Amino acid sequence: MKNWKQKLTSRKFWAAVVGFVTPTLLAFGVADNVATQVAGIIMAGAAVVAYIVGEGLVDASNAGKNDTDTEG
Repeated sequence: MKNWKQKLTSRKFWAAVVGFVTPTLLAFGVADNVATQVAGIIMAGAAVVAYIVGEGLVDASNAGKNDTDTEG
């Protein structure tokens, strides 16, 4: 099973989510402009999630490093 952190930061994953949700909304008779707004909200949320997870991964990798490499 693929790592969920990688999935949440994947543009392909979020494009697939939008590609499923938007036609589903249209199939249920939701107006085009509402479906477009929902797709925009999903992609904006995806950008925020990707940023937060990505920064968390960077912080986690930096937490294990020591800053005692300076000469003095």
